[in-house]
Amino acid sequence: MERSSRWVAIQRNPKSGSGLRRPLLEFIRSLRTLGIRPRLFSQRERLDACLQDPVHRQSLHGIVAAGGDGTILDLINRHPGIPVGVLPLGTENLVARQFRIPRNGAAAAAIVAGGRLEPLDIGRIDGKRFAIMASAGFDAEVIHQLHQHRSGHIDHTHYLRPILSTLRTYRHPELRVYADDATEPVSGRMVVVANLSAYALRLGVVPTAEGCDGWFDVRIFQKGSAFQIMRYLYMVARKRHDRLPDVICLRARTIRIEADAPVPLQADGDPVGTTPCEISIDASSARLFVP
Repeated sequence: MERSSRWVAIQRNPKSGSGLRRPLLEFIRSLRTLGIRPRLFSQRERLDACLQDPVHRQSLHGIVAAGGDGTILDLINRHPGIPVGVLPLGTENLVARQFRIPRNGAAAAAIVAGGRLEPLDIGRIDGKRFAIMASAGFDAEVIHQLHQHRSGHIDHTHYLRPILSTLRTYRHPELRVYADDATEPVSGRMVVVANLSAYALRLGVVPTAEGCDGWFDVRIFQKGSAFQIMRYLYMVARKRHDRLPDVICLRARTIRIEADAPVPLQADGDPVGTTPCEISIDASSARLFVP
C-alpha cells in the first residue's frame, strides 16, 4: 500500500476558538507532506456517511477534531473504535493540554502521522458521556447560567457574569455522595468527579486524575457559601486544597450523588440536568493520537 493511500478525516468546528483558519491550513499542508491525505468535513452528516463506506474505512488512519473539547467528545461518541487526533482550536483545550498536544498545525500533524495511541477512559453521567470531568453544585450552576444566555462561541469573559451571579444567589444545598459500594454517604456542597486533571483556567482542582487508569478521582468540598468558594479557590490556586480537612479526596469507579432538592450537574462544560445522578467509567473506551 502506498503512503498516499492513508487518509485522515478532519471534523471542523467553525465556532470553536479564534484564529481557526491558519493552524488548520498548516495542519492540512503538513499531513500532505507526511504522506497522509487530509479530507476536511464541516458537516457532521457528510463525515458519518463517508465513514460508513467500508472502502473508505479500510485505508482510514484516523479522525481529527479541529476544534475544542466538545468536538473531540462528539467524534468519540459518534465513531467509537476509530483513533482520534486533536488540532486544539477551542477556548480551553483541556484534553490537548492533558496530553501535551500543541496548538500548532505542523506539530499536531506530526503527532497524528506518528501513529502513537494512548487509551482514554470515558465517563458516563446518566447516559451522557464525558472525557474530562463532571460536577455538582456551584460550578455546575455557573455552567447552567452561562448556557442559558449562550449565543455562538464562548470565551473566558463570558464566565464572569454567571460566576458573580452564582456567588450572590446560590444556596449551596447539601449533597450526599456514595462511592462504589459504600452504604454511607460523604456529605458536601460541591463535588468534582474527574477523569483528567486538566481544569478550566489552569486550576489544579483534581491534580491526581490520569484519564487512562480506569478510575475517577473525586474531590468533595464540604462547606458552602460565597466565602468558602473563594477560600477553596485560593487554596486550589496555591495547590494546598487537598490538605484541607473539609476537602475529601476519593477514588472510585462509580459515584452516586443525591440531594433533597435538585442540584445542577455539568459534564465537560455542558449542563446535564440535576441530581440525583449516577456517574460511571468506561475504561480505555477511546484512543487518542499522542506525542
